[in-house]
Amino acid sequence: MVTIYDIAKKTGYSVTTVSKALNNYSDVSSKTKRAILDAVEEMGYLPNSHARTLTTKKSWTIGVIFIESLGVGMKHPFFNAVIESFRKNVEVLGYDLLFASRMINNQQKSYLEQFKYRGVDGVVVVCSLFDDVQVKELMDSSIPTVVIDLHSKESAVVNSDNFAGSYKAVEYLYSLGHRSIAHIAGHATTFAGQERRNGFMTSMKTMGLDIPDEYVVNGDYFSREGGFKAMNQLLSLPSPPTAIFTAADSLAIGAMEAIKEAGYQVPDDFSVIGFDDIDLAQFINPPLTTVRQDTNRIGQESADLLIKQINTQQKIAESVVVPVDLVIRNSCKALVQEESSNPS
Repeated sequence: MVTIYDIAKKTGYSVTTVSKALNNYSDVSSKTKRAILDAVEEMGYLPNSHARTLTTKKSWTIGVIFIESLGVGMKHPFFNAVIESFRKNVEVLGYDLLFASRMINNQQKSYLEQFKYRGVDGVVVVCSLFDDVQVKELMDSSIPTVVIDLHSKESAVVNSDNFAGSYKAVEYLYSLGHRSIAHIAGHATTFAGQERRNGFMTSMKTMGLDIPDEYVVNGDYFSREGGFKAMNQLLSLPSPPTAIFTAADSLAIGAMEAIKEAGYQVPDDFSVIGFDDIDLAQFINPPLTTVRQDTNRIGQESADLLIKQINTQQKIAESVVVPVDLVIRNSCKALVQEESSNPS
């Protein structure tokens, strides 16, 4: 069995330095830590969990709360990618993940009670809904917490620049000659939905474009069905838009299905832009132009913020906004102004 002494011998560092690197102490340089972690992986070192818990007074467990509005759980394409990135970043430091259940000994308990009972070192919250009372209770507690895709002044938070992404999407459509642009919005109770709608509205006003009330349609909780229904509403208008920016790729896919079912084509008749860049976006026909969220960086930043709190034993209220990129594929078409009239 490989021991910490074997790691020290292989790397040339002291046992103390190796121990500090494995426990993510701040006084070990990144270069030294990387060399030690590479040796750990190469030699297959596994510390004794009981001894490590007694020595460090930590459980080496991080709780996970995963709340999404589509009801698909871990199959959610965006949140699943974020959690996988988070897992990889904390796993290398020796942490395990514990997914929350509200049941303890067959009794319904809150998230806060659950994690206190389990003795977790910290909690990552993946949730876009503003109004979950139990999530807010946890965020207000003393347990180190990082929240993904939600705004909070009481907890460390990481989210994409939803506003800037929406702004870029409208700018791109404007550059293609579109002047009648609609938005299929995410639900108003979600942080992402609000920010993406705000970015759309601000960009449209900056470009000097009119925003008819009927051009902003609720797509519900970012579902394909919501996009399909919302697009049918837009198609029924006397003057439909020439382009549609949707608050999620799933909404865009539903909108494209409605367009095709009505006998039109993307992008010949309608241009469509999504948000997220889920894996499916590049494989649909036509491949979807969309705003890409950097799921790897979101997971990494979230892990760094949470580990920082765990190591310092101080809860922080710090916000990290991750930049987004516009990924141009084939779902948008350039219009010359005289052709920008709508299909009848």
